[in-house]
Amino acid sequence: MQLISKNCFSGNKSLSLKSKLAIAATSLLGSTATQTIANETSDDDWNFSASVLAYSETDRVSAVEVIANAEITIDDTGKLNIKFVLDSLTGASANGAIAQESVQTFSRPSGNGQYDIAVGNTPLDDTFKDTRAQLNISWSDLINPESDYTYTLGTNLSREFDFRSIGLSAELARDFNQKNTTISGGFSVAAEEYNPKGAIPISLTSMAIRGNFATEDEFNTAFEATRSSSSKTISSGEFLLGWTQIVNRTTLMQFNYGYADKSGYLTDPFKIVSIINSQGIAQDYIYESRPETRAQHSVFGLVKKHLDESVIDFSYRYTTDDWEIDSHTFDLHWHIFADGGSFWEPHIRLYQQSAADFYSTYLVQGEALPQFISADYRIGEMTSITLGLKYGFELNEDQRAEVRLEYYRQTPKSIGNERVAGLENLDLYPELDAIYLQVNYYF
Repeated sequence: MQLISKNCFSGNKSLSLKSKLAIAATSLLGSTATQTIANETSDDDWNFSASVLAYSETDRVSAVEVIANAEITIDDTGKLNIKFVLDSLTGASANGAIAQESVQTFSRPSGNGQYDIAVGNTPLDDTFKDTRAQLNISWSDLINPESDYTYTLGTNLSREFDFRSIGLSAELARDFNQKNTTISGGFSVAAEEYNPKGAIPISLTSMAIRGNFATEDEFNTAFEATRSSSSKTISSGEFLLGWTQIVNRTTLMQFNYGYADKSGYLTDPFKIVSIINSQGIAQDYIYESRPETRAQHSVFGLVKKHLDESVIDFSYRYTTDDWEIDSHTFDLHWHIFADGGSFWEPHIRLYQQSAADFYSTYLVQGEALPQFISADYRIGEMTSITLGLKYGFELNEDQRAEVRLEYYRQTPKSIGNERVAGLENLDLYPELDAIYLQVNYYF
């Protein structure tokens, strides 16, 4: 959820078409390319923007995010950007277990209390709550005043109730071919720490439920036996190569290749898997287990075309990883200029994803426990569609605003598990609907 440059779609008639296209592309893709464009549009004053995003899933998670962004250009070429993000999430989150024809009871992740799920309902932990604060700082500049090379250095700090991270990034971009071509390369590294309330569960151990024990002490002893440590860490690194090409006065293209690698605790400590008998009745719930490494490759391409009274851009992204998750993303934005510096922007996004090789909706009692298993729908097979509309308008010469409304539908797919008797009338792959509403203000 990233703010767009205030100059991206301003309809500023003083800029060349080439400049508009380049600004639009660099704003959309986060590139430092085409430094000379910045010189046409900025001064030595601070530019500010603020954004509020409300997100709501049907009967599940709701979120509110506030973003404040400040940027200043120094000595014509240097840019300092400071962004602060604060978001709050509340609601109900799927725990991974499947629906049943009887009431189900689960322990809360902290071990303090339990919750019941009604007949036929997807098990959701309704006490999900988190707040995140994040600070991003970046500096970009030409290597020297006559250089075609632009460098960008950045850092970010993030803190949640049970999670914290720190990251560093660097990028180098070069303009050539009369600044119609930009190539770039960059990398980032991050260190993260998980510290959930109730400690880290031991993968593949059974969830301790208070009703199965005679006393509170017996339950506490059993619960503690499923805990491994109070915290776990993750380290990650990413590498990106990019090429941006202004083809002619009306067309811009961009291609990226990215590689990402993560290692450490990649399991979700809040997810479980149902173990059912031959009649489809849950007999146990075990904590999920995921590999401790994940490597991902991605390729991305975008074409942006200026028409008579609009700009249309289409992008495609393909990702694949060693968890066997392959995904395809098609994204289309149509930016339509209107009177008085305003615009309309319809948006459609299509997404398709295959399941991780260790994803399974449930386990059948008596089967050997695999080394890795997860019933988290987010790494299962799915398709999704996003439909949206943005409207932007000028308040005065130095201020403008945007309003974006989008609808999202996610449709999980069956991965071919043979339906066990007793599950025929249960929805094991419920659809997810969500609404986004965002307001941006630039000043």
